[in-house]
Amino acid sequence: MHASLSAFGAVEGGAEAVVGALLECLTPSGTLAVPTFTPEISDPYPQAEQPTSDKVMAARDEIPLFHDATPTSMGAVPAAVLAHPDRLRGTHPQASVAAIGPAARRITHQQPLAYALGTGSPFDALHELDADILLLGVGHNRNSFLHYAEAHVPHHRRKLRRFPHLIDGRRVWVEARDVGDDNGAHFPRVGAEFAAIGQVRTRTIGLAECRLMNSRALTQYAAPRLGELLGAEA
Repeated sequence: MHASLSAFGAVEGGAEAVVGALLECLTPSGTLAVPTFTPEISDPYPQAEQPTSDKVMAARDEIPLFHDATPTSMGAVPAAVLAHPDRLRGTHPQASVAAIGPAARRITHQQPLAYALGTGSPFDALHELDADILLLGVGHNRNSFLHYAEAHVPHHRRKLRRFPHLIDGRRVWVEARDVGDDNGAHFPRVGAEFAAIGQVRTRTIGLAECRLMNSRALTQYAAPRLGELLGAEA
């Protein structure tokens, strides 16, 4: 689930009420999962070459290590999930996922440092669980499952994540390859096309346009479609 609290307008009870309503709809047998990404845990000077200046080294030293209670910059609703006493959270320094419910451990217990949204990730676990994707007041430019779909395209876009990490008790900078950012280039188009073939249920709640779709169906459609669009750019 991705959400924008402000898109609803006034919400009595705020983000906690949204999370409570979702858990009530899911019932105790369902699981709620949200991205709790922390992109700010990254190299402030990714292009700096070694040896680095004192300024670069000091800035890098100020970047904190990720820990379970690290706040997320994904908005008020994911922050409310993190505040829930029963939630579990993955350990990826930049792309963690938090979940509440019986499948929470299966979703969050492992995640590769490289291709953090691809094979072996929480999104892979959600795909295997035949999860539904819920977008509350946000568009497909915020739909992380499209990154998962693109990870299955051989000629996908690429980026390099760089973050501090503890290895054998020692703080080191780690570089990890991943699918590149879309920045609105293709994801909104693919999402709109997927909706046009009747695969997305929509409803307005408050002032927010909300969308519900199946993760397997989206991946099956989006992976080859993104392959076509990216192939045309080659």
